[in-house]
Amino acid sequence: MQARLSFITLGVSDLERSRAFYRDILGWTLSPSSQPGVAFFQLNGFVFALYPLAALAEDAQVPAERSGFAGIALAYNVRQPEDVDAELNRLAAAGVAIPKPAADAFWGGRSGYFADPDGYLWEIAWNPGGHLDSAGNFLLDD
Repeated sequence: MQARLSFITLGVSDLERSRAFYRDILGWTLSPSSQPGVAFFQLNGFVFALYPLAALAEDAQVPAERSGFAGIALAYNVRQPEDVDAELNRLAAAGVAIPKPAADAFWGGRSGYFADPDGYLWEIAWNPGGHLDSAGNFLLDD
């Protein structure tokens, strides 16, 4: 199997609320391929999708019940340490939940977390062990 990612799909409790969050709060462009029952956002090299939680669970043939920490965090890397604070401050001003404010990290970078309307955690991080290319892809400095 090739080491690549094509789609990340989040099961959400209210598709319209989540669509509005990613479009209006994060400022992502909704793909014209989106339909009433699904939202697609073309990101750098993969598609980020939102789909009703019950329908996603049914498709995967697993229970739809969720409780507590999902055991996953998505990450958005920035170019400079101060960009972590700026992004989290902007989101907090828009009413977004910030479970962990920006702070220096034990691994030498700077990071903090925000939560989307369904509680999915997003880390905003500056990582000195890599860099963002012109397309916004994070590349490790091996």
